[in-house]
Amino acid sequence: MAIEDMVTNEALLAEKARIPGHVVYRPFVKETVVLNLQTGKYHGLNPSGGRMLELIERSATIEAAAQQLAEEYGSPLETIQADLCDLCRDLIERGLIEVGPPDAGD
Repeated sequence: MAIEDMVTNEALLAEKARIPGHVVYRPFVKETVVLNLQTGKYHGLNPSGGRMLELIERSATIEAAAQQLAEEYGSPLETIQADLCDLCRDLIERGLIEVGPPDAGD
């Protein structure tokens, strides 16, 4: 079952995203490079995707990151939420982030 079938956007937005210990990333001007040390695969994110990754890691919830991004980009919150959830699902499937309750592991 694909991640999009398991978790609704509403449920995903309430979660806290964490970058596992086997993942490192570094922002550059034109992209953010993310490396999964377990698989040895590099992944590139455009500047918007890199900013999203930075904020979901630092924010209390994915929803909080979406709110900040909507303010920064001057875009409708619903659009940012959908885009952010799509990115999170992709990152989860690639083993680049994990999500869970906001208070878990803090």
